[in-house]
Amino acid sequence: MSNSKRDWSGYYRAVEGRPPRQTLLWALEAFEGEGVAPGLAIDLGAGSGRDAVELLRRGWSVLAIDGQPRGLEALRERAPPGASLETRCIAFEELTALPPASLINASFSLPFCHPLAFPRLWSLIRQGLLPHGRLAGQLMGDQDDWAGNAGITAFARPKLDRLVSGYHLERLEEERSAGATAKGKSKFWHLYHIVLKRLLL
Repeated sequence: MSNSKRDWSGYYRAVEGRPPRQTLLWALEAFEGEGVAPGLAIDLGAGSGRDAVELLRRGWSVLAIDGQPRGLEALRERAPPGASLETRCIAFEELTALPPASLINASFSLPFCHPLAFPRLWSLIRQGLLPHGRLAGQLMGDQDDWAGNAGITAFARPKLDRLVSGYHLERLEEERSAGATAKGKSKFWHLYHIVLKRLLL
């Protein structure tokens, strides 16, 4: 199923009210531990703001990118008064540049970038991260039930290790579990939960 045909409205309803993703919290804790002040965060696949609202609440400026306008509309409604929020409705496959950012958050969104477009997106992320900036989010493993579906990008562990080379790997937790989707459908998950820090080189 293509991204444009997915039931994103149903997904937004299913995750409404859930807390921010743990990978984002790990990255924010690392910045706070270093005494780094909030800067610009890019939220790739921001949806209705599950993570973006937390970033705004903590004083970050947020560029929220998503291919679905309904989610971004909901995010703008949820944003705290006076928060520094910019939204951009565009598919990952159409992105050509990202502004310099201290944090790029991509919670459960990168697997939905088409495999043919993923290398360019990954390059944009690397170019956009400031030195000592962090990338937080999830990548999909090759044993996931959705791996191999049209438009889904997934990685076997050796390819994942090559993909993240050049970063300092602060967190990498590999999940293999039988569970359910946000909307309650049974699914086997194979995920990599990551926090990467860009090195000076």
